[in-house]
Amino acid sequence: MFVRLVISDAMWDRIKPLMSADPVRGRRWANHRRTLEAIAWKYRTCSPWRDLLEELGPFQTAHERLLRWAVDGTWQKIFAAILVSADAAEDIGWTASVDSTVCRAHQHAAGTRKGGEAGRGEPADHALGRSRGGLSTKVHLVADAGARPLAITVTAGQGGDAPAFTAVMAALRVPRTGPGRPRTRPDAVIADHAYSSRAIRSHLRGRHIRAVIPQPVDQVRHRLRRGSRGGRPPGFDAEAYRERNTVERCISRIKQWRGLAMRTDKLAIAYQAALHLAAILIWIRR
Repeated sequence: MFVRLVISDAMWDRIKPLMSADPVRGRRWANHRRTLEAIAWKYRTCSPWRDLLEELGPFQTAHERLLRWAVDGTWQKIFAAILVSADAAEDIGWTASVDSTVCRAHQHAAGTRKGGEAGRGEPADHALGRSRGGLSTKVHLVADAGARPLAITVTAGQGGDAPAFTAVMAALRVPRTGPGRPRTRPDAVIADHAYSSRAIRSHLRGRHIRAVIPQPVDQVRHRLRRGSRGGRPPGFDAEAYRERNTVERCISRIKQWRGLAMRTDKLAIAYQAALHLAAILIWIRR
């Protein structure tokens, strides 16, 4: 059977040096490239693990490797290394956009024992929430000016955008190629009116990051109603705000993978690992 692959030779040349070496004891790792293709195929098609094509190897290998690399931080390390390379080449647009998207959860994602697994970084609620639309997960992203992901976090679907803002910004961390601390501050942050709060504006101002966030109508009316006590309106660059579409385009790219547009994973760490794999391939494709 013909299998459409997504990792080209040039892409693999960039990923291969970042993969885990063979263990000192025990059996050698299975083919890393084939395993990555298997994981990507599963999430691109939203197929069950047991339906993995024979050409891509045993499904147990791919699933076990996805979780193992999520727990030991391999996915984050590869993603960080790709960002380091892009930053060194001045390929990161540091006018960042922040937004979130709700992904419906399949019934197969439910049923995991509550309480999480602290040792593996699994949240107690497994980043699953129930609202009027049913079970869902919310994916929070920071995208650069080229519509590519810089940071990704997941929360329960019924949660708001503003409470998760500091968490997703804390996930933005690009190490330097030479000496110096990792870069964690973009030049500006563009976000919609859902992020218009005094706490978020103070957080960005304290970190010397320019905020490009419009005020919702109710906040404007409240400020005007208070008169001189309402203070000055926050600064807003309407021209810069036109670039907010970058995060929407980034979300659209990620949701081209059907297994990410609809979550089927019981564990949040598995789902976030697949998000990181998609982000890695988005970067090295360019």
